[in-house]
Amino acid sequence: MTPWKRIFVDHRLLISTIALGMLANIGVYALVVYPLGVKSAGAADRARAAATSLKEAEREHAAARALVLGKTRADEELSTFYDRVLPSDELAAVRLTYVPLPAIARKANVRMLSRRWQPEAIKKDARFGRLRIVASLQGEYEGFRRFIYELESAPEFVIIDDVTLLQGEAGKPLTLTLELSTYYLLGAHGH
Repeated sequence: MTPWKRIFVDHRLLISTIALGMLANIGVYALVVYPLGVKSAGAADRARAAATSLKEAEREHAAARALVLGKTRADEELSTFYDRVLPSDELAAVRLTYVPLPAIARKANVRMLSRRWQPEAIKKDARFGRLRIVASLQGEYEGFRRFIYELESAPEFVIIDDVTLLQGEAGKPLTLTLELSTYYLLGAHGH
């Protein structure tokens, strides 16, 4: 008899028990452990995906909340602008610039030569009217810079549309022509 056969015959019970134990381990692994491992890995992947989805949802929620807050703030600021800054009608728009323009000119050490107001034609269903103002001033360059700075810093709602600076003869003062605009609310019927 060969040595392997002899070992098998002498220790058949031990070898059979070990072989049967190995087969049982392979069976338990194949039927229980491996499927549970796959299921566990799938659960871990789903948990990671759920955590990622949760973070994305939280970011979207925060963005939506910021959008709502921003819209609310914008509505409040727009309401304040309509109620406190924008003139209520054309006459109020004229008054808005009538006194402040010469006062700012004096403060900037420039002389107001002329000013005129031109209401723009009102379009159908318009909510705002536009009043154009053309002002001519005379003085030195530094005075014009101060005038423009003071005008832009003033609480009155006036927009500088165009600036023209002319020099006549040498040694004579400069002439500044400003085209300004202000807007005002229109009534229910565009008046």
